[in-house]
Amino acid sequence: MRCPFCKEDDDRVIDSRSSEGGLCIRRRRKCERCGRRFTTYERIEEAIKLAVIKRDGSRVPYDRNKMLEGIRHAAYKRPVSAERLEQVVDEVEEWLVSNFEKEVSSQTIGERLATVLRRVDQVAYVRFASVYRQFEDVGDFIEEARDVLERSADDIPGQQTLFEGATE
Repeated sequence: MRCPFCKEDDDRVIDSRSSEGGLCIRRRRKCERCGRRFTTYERIEEAIKLAVIKRDGSRVPYDRNKMLEGIRHAAYKRPVSAERLEQVVDEVEEWLVSNFEKEVSSQTIGERLATVLRRVDQVAYVRFASVYRQFEDVGDFIEEARDVLERSADDIPGQQTLFEGATE
């Protein structure tokens, strides 16, 4: 494994353990060159052979990392851990595998991702929705934020609200 710090391929595994309920192996590694430690994850390649139909009608192979990057941007500087974002993508991916065999639209993926993200963090959800739904103006943004506020009673207890202390 190539060290992410010094880019050398000289490391050793110092700890291995099952993770994510046995679905992956977490390996703690130490670079023999620079001495720094880093973590890698091994997963079974489940070879999801889905084609994603984009808005312009083109088809591209499904890529889990695109979902992860999208919600990472939405959750930037939010109190949402990287592991929780991985769980969001895992949940959406499981749903995709169980509901689609060959093709799925990017809109369907985006809607499902938004639904799951909404339960995790309201601000990240509104950020994601603003990009995914291509809000045309501030009015669209405000409308979505109001919708989140109105439905906040259904959200997970203890979740931060969109506007702390906001009164209706």
